[in-house]
Amino acid sequence: MASLFRDRTLGYSRRESTGAAATAAVSTTSSCRYSTSSSSAALSPLPSPFSDLTPSLSASDLCETAYEIFVASCRTSTGKALTYIPADRSPSPSPSNSNSSSSSPSMQRSLTSTAASKMKKALGLRSSSSSGIKRAEGSPGSGGKPKKPVTVGELMRVQMKVSESVDSRIRRALLRIAAGQVGRRIESTVLPLELLQQFKAADFTDQREYDAWQKRNLKMLEAGLLLHPHMPLDKSNTAAQRLRQIIQAALDRPIETGRNNESMQVLRTAVMTLANRSSDGSLFESCHWADGFPLNLRLYEILLEACFDVNDEASIIEEVDELMDLIKKTWGILGLNQMLHNICFSWVLFNRYVATGQVENDLLDAADSQLAEVAKDAKTTKDSAYAKILNSTLTAMLGWAEKRLLAYHDTFDAGNIESMPTIVSIGVSAAKILVEDISNEYRRRRKSEVDVARSRIDTYIRSSLRTAFAQLMEKADSSRRASRHQPNPLPVLAILAKDVGELASKENEIFSPILKRWHPFAAGVAVATLHVCYGNELKQFVSGITELTPDAVQVLRAADKLEKDLVQIAVEDSVDSDDGGKAIIREMPPFEAEGAIGNMVKDWIKTRIDRLKEWVDRNLQQEVWNPQANEGGFAPSAVEVLRIIDETLDAFFQLPIPMHPALLPDLMSGLDRYLQYYVSKAKSGCGSRNTYVPTMPALTRCTTATKLWKKKDKMLNTKRNSQVATMNGDNSSGVLQLCVRINTFHRIRTEVEVLEKRIITLLRNSESAHVEDFSNGLGKKFEISPAACIEGIQQLSEAVAYRIIFHDLSPVLWDGLYIGEPASSRIEPFLQELEKNLTIISNTVNERVRTRMVADIMRASFDGFLLVLLAGGPSRAFTQQDSQIIEDDFKSLKDVFWANGDGLPVDVINKYSTTVRDVLPLFRADAESLIERFRRSTLETYGSSAKSRLPLPPTSGQWNPTEPNTLLRVLCYRNDEAASKFLKKTYNLPKKL
Repeated sequence: MASLFRDRTLGYSRRESTGAAATAAVSTTSSCRYSTSSSSAALSPLPSPFSDLTPSLSASDLCETAYEIFVASCRTSTGKALTYIPADRSPSPSPSNSNSSSSSPSMQRSLTSTAASKMKKALGLRSSSSSGIKRAEGSPGSGGKPKKPVTVGELMRVQMKVSESVDSRIRRALLRIAAGQVGRRIESTVLPLELLQQFKAADFTDQREYDAWQKRNLKMLEAGLLLHPHMPLDKSNTAAQRLRQIIQAALDRPIETGRNNESMQVLRTAVMTLANRSSDGSLFESCHWADGFPLNLRLYEILLEACFDVNDEASIIEEVDELMDLIKKTWGILGLNQMLHNICFSWVLFNRYVATGQVENDLLDAADSQLAEVAKDAKTTKDSAYAKILNSTLTAMLGWAEKRLLAYHDTFDAGNIESMPTIVSIGVSAAKILVEDISNEYRRRRKSEVDVARSRIDTYIRSSLRTAFAQLMEKADSSRRASRHQPNPLPVLAILAKDVGELASKENEIFSPILKRWHPFAAGVAVATLHVCYGNELKQFVSGITELTPDAVQVLRAADKLEKDLVQIAVEDSVDSDDGGKAIIREMPPFEAEGAIGNMVKDWIKTRIDRLKEWVDRNLQQEVWNPQANEGGFAPSAVEVLRIIDETLDAFFQLPIPMHPALLPDLMSGLDRYLQYYVSKAKSGCGSRNTYVPTMPALTRCTTATKLWKKKDKMLNTKRNSQVATMNGDNSSGVLQLCVRINTFHRIRTEVEVLEKRIITLLRNSESAHVEDFSNGLGKKFEISPAACIEGIQQLSEAVAYRIIFHDLSPVLWDGLYIGEPASSRIEPFLQELEKNLTIISNTVNERVRTRMVADIMRASFDGFLLVLLAGGPSRAFTQQDSQIIEDDFKSLKDVFWANGDGLPVDVINKYSTTVRDVLPLFRADAESLIERFRRSTLETYGSSAKSRLPLPPTSGQWNPTEPNTLLRVLCYRNDEAASKFLKKTYNLPKKL
């Protein structure tokens, strides 16, 4: 139960049994219902909104005076004597009550025929557990005999707990007063003054009772004429000064109250002077002694309280219609009207609901219904006195309601939720009346600018949700502290997000449907408030995050789920609004939890990738690329890089985040980029095909040089020794080291394909993956590193091939083949060295790239063979007869790569040997035909400008039997007189450099 209802056990009580109540009613002294000694002290009412009177008037004093006014007001309008029928007698005429026929019909009406209350039905009040008839019938009379059915007047006496002796004394006094003032209305009588004159001490059981009675009447005169007068009282008023002196003296020492007593005459003069005052000096028909505010309202409030059953304080008696008719007769004396009755009765119903423990919702409903009448009244009058009373009463009701509504989550639960709509209605109604009908500021503004009901509900929702959120914060913090010794305790904001989500659901299911009557978007306002409260806490949390931790991810994931739930409620609640809920959504600035997670994951990825780059730089500097030192023929650094990448992927998919598919491309891009970086660094400085192809020598006429061959033969042995050292791995970028790099690139490319398949598996197993995430390969494949590996393999394979042919085997190819006499310097030495290198390559490189490397070596050897024939320098010269030697040597070269069918396929060999096959027939042709073909080709290339003088064609390196430069080079290396004359005549080429 909410803390606001902790006083319920004190405020809610039931009266004693019927017999006990009846016993109290027949006591010989006044036992007013409102006496502090009565059982009513168990009630817990609110302070009266009608302000304090005077501390000298007790609740019992007011109660007795109210009863006296009630009995006096029930005289007939004819002014005839008021007849009293004792409770132990029949209401039929008797000799001792000869005037009974002239007394008030309502007072004397028997209760046996009372029908069910129309007022209770109209207000929706429940029937009491015991009727007034049963209450009275069970009460013993003064003689101890059972009572007969009582009259309405007798019921009022019982309800107000006035003893029969007091009631009898009052009625006797009223008969005497009526007898002495025949024809005068009771409103023209100052009742306390007349009562003081009717009794002496002998009429009471003892002097103390008489003194108390006299003081009460004097204090009532003081309250009605001096403290709370009907009209403002001038401080210089002599009558007021005189009355104040008399009362002050009488309170210290009782005065004589006989009819002709001088002190009594002085008192009467002062009282009547004040009671008959008017603003214009005219005489009033009524005496104003009890109609000043708030005295009259306090007295009337007491009379209205008598409508509640003495045995069931939360229930109004069935005879309330008859009783209310009589109570309203006091309006003449109290100066009240229907509007004041409505507001006073609203307060009485409301206050009784509070006083009896806030459990009788029919009282609250009745107060709400009565308040609707007050709202109508407020719009029809501008009376300042009424406005003041209205303001104080509604302020008290509104204050009580708002104390509960501003924290309605603390106030209402399953046990009392039924009362919430009515409490809200009362709060809203009170606020509307106060603002719309009393507030001057509201009148000055256009009413369309202010929706009081919606504004109040908006305030209640936001206030209550903020309070509830603060309590959830404390609860979450306590839960965190309680679980701090447990493994993996939840962070506070993750707990809070769950609790806030449950609070929002509860709000949407229980409270919003109630509040929607006054605010169409109650649920939207509620979740917007919760969204802002949680968002403020989350913002502080996120600002303090420096790295991706499990706690941070848990909080952000919980926040993301909460935001989706809150937005969903807001959207559903605002679907019928004019703006489609945009106003509410604008109140909910995005948590951007996914963005925060994404940023942290990106930072995490960047950290991992940067760390990988540092590792690559450090380890590649230490890598030796030695096949003997590397198991599997590839670099350990590559194995380690792949292991780190694999671990990084595992770690990424183990992150408890909801967007693996969305962030995977960032990770893949980083890993891809640094695999490419590894390949780029690994091949850096290793050269390429162009690194080893020798520079094309100047075009010259060649001649035989037998002596040069002997010199070159000595150089051959030296270069062979250098080649052996290189192949044995003495150079970090030697052929074997390059082969290890090629193996490494191939291994990376192969493992990348495995990683891609593994990524798909990891993605399928992640909780956040969807079918559409597998519809394409974007972001799930390595895009640039496989291409980098292929490019690296191609570059290094060509580099190895051209290094072997043009560097390592240069002594037997470039410096040995066809030097001097072609017949004595054929290709066999080159083939022997080539086969050794092919064996080493085959044993070193991975079988998946072996064919490619052998093909590249074959192509390099074919290029080298052609380069010897077409650009071999002045030490080489060929006759037409040497063509067979050349063709046989080339066939031998091809056979090395065919290897009796165990080598390269024939089609591959034919593909790469096309150029050589096309060029070799030129060496078989005679010089004249070569010259003619050269002339024709040159003219075709250069046109008519070549007719007068043949231009020297540039060297393109793209050998072709129809290309002028190729034909010219065959002529240059032709050991033939015709060729020599043509070259000398046409280009003046020297026979030697």
